Amino acid sequence: MKQPVEGIVRTRVRYAETDQMGVVYHANYLVWCEIGRTELMREVGYAYADVERSGLRLAVSDVEIRYLRGARYDDLIRVNTRVTGARSRTVTFAYEIWRDEPGGELLATASTRLIALAADGSPRRLPADLLARFLEITHAA
Repeated sequence: MKQPVEGIVRTRVRYAETDQMGVVYHANYLVWCEIGRTELMREVGYAYADVERSGLRLAVSDVEIRYLRGARYDDLIRVNTRVTGARSRTVTFAYEIWRDEPGGELLATASTRLIALAADGSPRRLPADLLARFLEITHAA
């Protein structure tokens, strides 16, 4: 039985992530997605550091992001992350980035597709146990 899982990570906007007007620079949203993705993997039993030590690399091959509102210095940010698809060589994650404080507004939505690579950079299949786990926790897109 499939059991969708959603990871939730909270962080506070640091001064270094903002521009002179105190608004978060757009690329930092992708950093927050990475944090959400790696923490979700850890929650489901596959710490990314352990995955890399096994010789597997997961490289981002596609990114899509929709900015709705700007985050500002000192906002409390929540990143909701889920797996929306997995195939023999790829896994797709979806993200919602929220301002928890003040307010509770959706700031951005994003998705990333990662491809499995061997240590030498050549494409490879996801290990069967990891693929099975991704499929088990997948949310329908």
